[in-house]
Amino acid sequence: MNIAENIVYIGCDDTELDLFESQYKIPHGVSYNSYVCFDEKTVVFDTVDKRKTDEWLKNLENALGSVKPDYLLINHMEPDHSASLRAFFEKYPQTTLIGNDKTFIIAERYFGKLQCNKLVVKDGDELSLGKHVLKFIFAPMVHWPEVMFTYDKTAKVLFSADAFGKFGALSYNEGWLDEARRYYINIVGKYGASVQGVLRKAAALDIQVICPLHGPVLKDNLEFYINKYNVWSSYASEDEGVLIAYASVYGGTKKAAEILAENITSAGHKAVLADLARSDLAEVVANAFRYDKLVIASVTLDGGLFPATETFINELKAKNYRNRTVAFIENGSWAPVSGKLMRGQMETLKNLKIIDKTVTVESTVKEDTKAQLKELCGELLK
Repeated sequence: MNIAENIVYIGCDDTELDLFESQYKIPHGVSYNSYVCFDEKTVVFDTVDKRKTDEWLKNLENALGSVKPDYLLINHMEPDHSASLRAFFEKYPQTTLIGNDKTFIIAERYFGKLQCNKLVVKDGDELSLGKHVLKFIFAPMVHWPEVMFTYDKTAKVLFSADAFGKFGALSYNEGWLDEARRYYINIVGKYGASVQGVLRKAAALDIQVICPLHGPVLKDNLEFYINKYNVWSSYASEDEGVLIAYASVYGGTKKAAEILAENITSAGHKAVLADLARSDLAEVVANAFRYDKLVIASVTLDGGLFPATETFINELKAKNYRNRTVAFIENGSWAPVSGKLMRGQMETLKNLKIIDKTVTVESTVKEDTKAQLKELCGELLK
């Protein structure tokens, strides 16, 4: 696949892996992206996960033909992009490895002492390949400390490491947005300030193509993708709507969530229901960031929170959830305390507007519960 003049794609799809990073469901697989730029000096951009080393080396060999690579450039040391490094140097031992100081520290932790030529670059350094000139743009904590972007000034191509990536193999035809959001919020979302920093750097570049390490190469309407990253990394809501995330044992809490959703939609607003015990947690977390309002509805269990509720709130805290309106629905047959516990945890987060009134369900929804839910709907939609 030709990306731009003298730049080709040599990555691999993985359609057999069930969980990305052993926690995120990827029913449509994932791609491990790698690229080659041919010039007076030839550079390979990143490697792939060890699951696909042999396939990647074959792709590389076919692309190179009789050419020998001069450089292997590692933008991100996470093993799904670097695990084929040793196999590469066994085949091309005269190649120079390009990275920054932290790249080599992490590389030796994974691969031991590297017996290869090394080129250590600094933020803003440039490297001429002949016609193509590469500029190195450090992007620490997006989402590892050694991450950097590489900008081809000649082809106007940004090699963006994990940024702008998504779940899903390239062989599976689907849109970018939903799986890019789920990928960003759950993997990079904690590091919004770092993403904002590198977006400011990128704003000074004339970018015509973005080459991420997962997902499709982006060429058209780049403002759309960059704007999404700006919204996500600034913790702004993407859409108006209410996510109602509930955990129910015998159906009472679920019923309350459904009634609230009906009230909201009847008022002409969007409501999205998510069963915390059965939904893909990563998708629910992504939707919590997508919408501007969140209601958490949970049964009380053993004097505490239902496990799925606690896990969900912990994920929100881990990803720096903020800048939203939040409300609670609690349930309990004899001592409902889930509302107090949920509120106590969410109050530790920044810039949340927490609605004072917690709706209490005593086992099952009754007429007074419906009245409380109607009142809550009004508060949410003010």
